[in-house]
Amino acid sequence: MNYTHVHTPLQIGKQTIKNRIFRPAHGSILGKGAMNDTLIAYHEARARGGAGLSIIEVGSVHPTSPLSIDLWKPELEGGYRKLGDMGRKYDMKIYQQLWHAGHHTLPRDGSPPWGVSATPSVEVGVVPVEMTRPMIAEIIEAYATAARRMEEWGIDGVDVHCAHGYLPAQFLSANTNLREDEYGGATIEERARFVLELMEAVRSAVSRDFVVGVRLAPDLTVGGVDEEQNLAVALMLEERGLIDYVNVSVGNYNSYTKMVGGMHEPVGYELPTSVPITRKVKSPTMVVGRFRTLEECDQIIRAGDADMVGLVRAMIADPDLVTKSLAGKTEEVRPCIGCNQACVAQVSTEHGHMECAVNPGTGHELYRGDHVLQPAAEPKTVLVVGGGPAGMEAARVAALRGHKVTLAEASPTLGGTLRAAAKAPTRHGMIDIATWLEAEIFRLGVDVRLSTYIDADDVVATGAESVIIATGSLPRMDGIQHSHPGQPIRNFDRRNVISAFDLFMQPPANLGKTAVVIDDVGHYEGLAATEYLLEQGLAVTYVTRLRMFAQLAQAPLMVEPFLSRMRGKPFDYLIRHRAVEFTENEVLVSPTHFTDDADVRRLPADTVVFVSANAPNRDLHVALQGRNTDLRIVGDAHSPRFLQTAIREGHMAGASI
Repeated sequence: MNYTHVHTPLQIGKQTIKNRIFRPAHGSILGKGAMNDTLIAYHEARARGGAGLSIIEVGSVHPTSPLSIDLWKPELEGGYRKLGDMGRKYDMKIYQQLWHAGHHTLPRDGSPPWGVSATPSVEVGVVPVEMTRPMIAEIIEAYATAARRMEEWGIDGVDVHCAHGYLPAQFLSANTNLREDEYGGATIEERARFVLELMEAVRSAVSRDFVVGVRLAPDLTVGGVDEEQNLAVALMLEERGLIDYVNVSVGNYNSYTKMVGGMHEPVGYELPTSVPITRKVKSPTMVVGRFRTLEECDQIIRAGDADMVGLVRAMIADPDLVTKSLAGKTEEVRPCIGCNQACVAQVSTEHGHMECAVNPGTGHELYRGDHVLQPAAEPKTVLVVGGGPAGMEAARVAALRGHKVTLAEASPTLGGTLRAAAKAPTRHGMIDIATWLEAEIFRLGVDVRLSTYIDADDVVATGAESVIIATGSLPRMDGIQHSHPGQPIRNFDRRNVISAFDLFMQPPANLGKTAVVIDDVGHYEGLAATEYLLEQGLAVTYVTRLRMFAQLAQAPLMVEPFLSRMRGKPFDYLIRHRAVEFTENEVLVSPTHFTDDADVRRLPADTVVFVSANAPNRDLHVALQGRNTDLRIVGDAHSPRFLQTAIREGHMAGASI
């Protein structure tokens, strides 16, 4: 690949960045308040993989806004010195993002948050204490102290977070800044006073060898901070000589799904709100927006839309993306599929931390992942039965370690249920990881046998020294909803009652005009079936016994985009309802808080799609018990769950032989 810009150096302040790829700050919660070896190892993998710059996730400057790194604690010095040494080892610059969430985060002592005005956060909902002038001064000094420490501790710069609705952005926005003193006002120039004082304090606290940048973001809310106002702030900071670069993102917690766009968003989806800023400032500029390849980044820089392009999820999925691409091995780059299932969702859950659905090593770099795999001391013959994501990952890892691997798949194609998932509207990206795994196992010399059904005697006859069972799962078409396990849906065997898998892989010739989707799981499968049916021209009602609409798709930020796409379509949904009976062309539903058929509603349904937890296909594993075989079972065959678990178990099985 002939790149024109992305591989070239860039001057920021007095520093030279070796290439134009940066890793924007992103929550990992790996540090648990500290700069520990786990967090350093995560960033070291990406430094080794070729990134020119990493901006470390939000560092809280004050105890009133705790999260993943408590910068106010002097005992973090040792970890930061170790982080800085790591960056210099790989010639990767490291900037620390400075952050205060304002009303978006609760102090650990249970007191109310500090805020610009007494306006609660859309996420937290607690009315904050309106900051007094002494409180404002205290926070500004905390930013300056944090910046000074970063320089003293060997970090190369700071990225002051004035975006995404956090404290500085709360001052900038007329929606949250209701103050009538000198920190409020009708114009952006008046509301920018806090940001200007903050940046002046930070700039004065460090030397000119130390880089100071700002992150800004149009927030996409009516009455909020738009592109023009963000540009005005950037120009004010430039005119005063307070910044060395401008880093532009989009969104806040009122437009949360735009902050980390899923696979439904196109490459560069943030550019329409970023370019009006980046093209009009003089400082070096940075943009983000679901970029996945160096070719895409190169195009952005060549077009003059930015000087650097950020890769977060792409390098969560493959930390070696830059080095592989520059070496001409783009086909070996493990693709991010934009599912947000482990990177975004796990960070937002209590006690969670970032992982990756397609890369089991992410967040576990100290002990797991391709970089820690060792050649097998005694190469063995390995048989993998099943060619879904778990089976292919098991085969890939075993082959990487030098084992002689055969993979047998009963169907004529590899990919398993990913092939069905990728047929859903906006979810075609799901197939990318299956395509990559397939290419990798062929590249590594795995003997792949398609359309090959194998029973226990066949397994034994192969003489394989180790066997990995990855036979997946099957739809559980039993009509049981787990709110009422003793009351299966009556007349469940009526015509045109199908699973979501059958809907995508072998749909009935005539779906009719109306459909009901009954979702007993609450993940994306029910939404996928609903949207597919709507695209086929049916009117659809989605019914779930759960207390929340698609609750497992909430944390990955998939529900609001789905509901937005439903606008103007013949779609309705019922939560806390169950199906009680099917008739020839109706579904009878009742609220889940009744055990009888009280308050029954009749929904028209030419087609019914039933989504439930699948049944594991364990027959082969059971039949092989006690037959002197080194035997493992992975993925849905072990227990039907989701993609992240399947790939992780496949990886660990291949690594354990």
